[in-house]
Amino acid sequence: MSINFSGGLKVDNLISQIKHLQNSEIRKVIDARVKEFNELGMKNSNEIFKELCFCLMTANFSAEGGIRIQKDVNEGLLVLPEDLLASKLKALGHRFPNMRAKFIVASRKVKDNIKEKLQEFNNDEDRRQWLVDNVKGLGYKEASHFLRNIGYSNVAIIDFHIIDLLVKHNLVEQPKNKSLNGKKYAEIENTLKEISNKAGINLGELDLYLWYMETGKVLK
Repeated sequence: MSINFSGGLKVDNLISQIKHLQNSEIRKVIDARVKEFNELGMKNSNEIFKELCFCLMTANFSAEGGIRIQKDVNEGLLVLPEDLLASKLKALGHRFPNMRAKFIVASRKVKDNIKEKLQEFNNDEDRRQWLVDNVKGLGYKEASHFLRNIGYSNVAIIDFHIIDLLVKHNLVEQPKNKSLNGKKYAEIENTLKEISNKAGINLGELDLYLWYMETGKVLK
């Protein structure tokens, strides 16, 4: 799936909205967030792993809730036994405390060398595939989210907010299933790549602008 830009008033309208935001105060907020992502990516593997845990927790949950729980549990994400972590997540209001605790504890196998491992790859798509293959609970969306949040900005975070916005602009069709398989994810990602190229920004930045357009928020 790709966009024919040659006669695309629909995509031109979307690009125009993005350009308007780039000339507003929101750009400063988004630029600051991108700076935070890049700085996080330079920290040690424990800090990077805690961001991985955040992205595991946000699946079928809210970003705001994930931020709050990540901050509250903090070092516990690194060391708490599964039962105690599940109890903590439940007390903090996570929808799926047992399963998320299970995923977090299982993912600790990559904790000590995750920073170095990700640096071995030549591109973000290979980094993402390694994460999907080796961290249970991370799909393409969550793996892309994690990578963007540690400074790797060349994969798309395709959640329902982004899909809804693209559907409203008639740039993609509404998927039949909320859970996107790899092929469908790649199709929508290609559409977003074309939009990002036309807007002159990377996919990570594009996500922040589109998310703001759809929600009025700039989170992580």
